Amino acid sequence: MNILLTAAPANSSQGILMIVVYMAVIFGFMYFVMIRPQKKEKEKMQNMLSTLEVGDSVLTTSGFYGIVIDISDEDTVIVEFGNNKNCRIPMRKEAISQIEKPEAPAEAQKKE
Repeated sequence: MNILLTAAPANSSQGILMIVVYMAVIFGFMYFVMIRPQKKEKEKMQNMLSTLEVGDSVLTTSGFYGIVIDISDEDTVIVEFGNNKNCRIPMRKEAISQIEKPEAPAEAQKKE
């Protein structure tokens, strides 16, 4: 009878240890599958937006192509859309999804 009473807590502690190990594996998996890629993507986007300059062609998150006319402050830019020079819209930098730098004339001649 004493053997059964002393064996129960050992199995219980092993069960708790296994639950802790499984939880650690699950949290580790979640970190590498969800959190880490999201942080990398955010860092990539911040680096892209830090290189934004006047004259760059941009693609917005809503699908419009435009050219940056002015960078008013650290969060806002003014973008000109289409051939109509009167279509200038202030927008947040976070609404920009891609940036294309204009090629310098010397670089364009080297490629040809």
